[in-house]
Amino acid sequence: MGNTVTCCVSPDASPKLGRARGGAAAAGPERWADAYQAAASGGGSGSAEADSGDSEPGGGGPHLQHISDREFPDDLALESNPSDHPRASTIFLSKSQTDVREKRKSNHINHVSPGQLTKKYSSCSTIFIDDSTVSQPNLRSTIKCVTLAIFYHIKNRDSDRSLDIFDEKSHPLTREEVPDDYYKHDPDHKHIYRFVRTLFSAAQLTAECAIVTLVYLERLLTYAEIDICPSNWKRIVLGAILLASKVWDDQAVWNVDYCQILKDITVEDMNEMERHFLELLQFNINVPASVYAKYYFDLRSLADDNNLSFLLEPLSKERAQKLEAISRLCEDKYKDLSKAAMRRSFSADNLVGIRRSNAILS
Repeated sequence: MGNTVTCCVSPDASPKLGRARGGAAAAGPERWADAYQAAASGGGSGSAEADSGDSEPGGGGPHLQHISDREFPDDLALESNPSDHPRASTIFLSKSQTDVREKRKSNHINHVSPGQLTKKYSSCSTIFIDDSTVSQPNLRSTIKCVTLAIFYHIKNRDSDRSLDIFDEKSHPLTREEVPDDYYKHDPDHKHIYRFVRTLFSAAQLTAECAIVTLVYLERLLTYAEIDICPSNWKRIVLGAILLASKVWDDQAVWNVDYCQILKDITVEDMNEMERHFLELLQFNINVPASVYAKYYFDLRSLADDNNLSFLLEPLSKERAQKLEAISRLCEDKYKDLSKAAMRRSFSADNLVGIRRSNAILS
């Protein structure tokens, strides 16, 4: 891209000047081929320039459109791609807000008492912290939050758009006969939790994999423009878990291993579903750290809104010392990185020491 010879016909031409004007924008491949041939032969360039109307002002020859002008930026709305953009709000959190507001309004109107407070609060003598962090989430709590997000996706779906590859009637996961009205009954949260927990326990998957599963699920719904509903939720969740385990875990679970967990599904069916899932994602399996962190904290917000409190334990002396040691280690690491960055920023011609002003303590 940085080579002007590959971007423009003339090496002296600027890739950003001489944009297409008038009818040149509609020039077909034959006219561009004529311009190339004329520039390569060195003769008849004047007629080629006059024909194309896309020559440089200085007469440097016909100009080829720069690659940055041909690649259109992604101008999709941020809210339509929450799995790609860290600043876009997650779909599951927005779908859950309707139920949360209605529940709060109902409790206020009916004067419902919150009951016994189950959440623990820190005091001067005791500090309560949970064992879930963005880098090491708690597995049980994370699966509960992810399945609750899937529950709200199904409950508050816009329609029932689906694809045959995910339909449980066409591709059943068990040998049990699927009832005719299987698409009418929404699964409850406990049913979804048991299904996901079984897969994670049998395959020994991590909590980070559960968060990536939710990212892939929402990316599929956005890219393929489908809805997760009673007829397809199991196969969509299974496909997202399958893909997330292969991308995230170093020792991924093979498709044949899932066939041992779900006894009645075949390897060919798993392979076909995985291939369709990847194609619908346009093979975009990248999950930036900022997107991962956004989903983690939105899941915590979802837990707070639905009284799914993370397990809190008093901060012991041993754990406080461990956290202090980790903090000191990170501080020293970033201090070394900042020093290295300062050294690289110096010019070799003007090596001067860094002057730091004295701090005034008042």
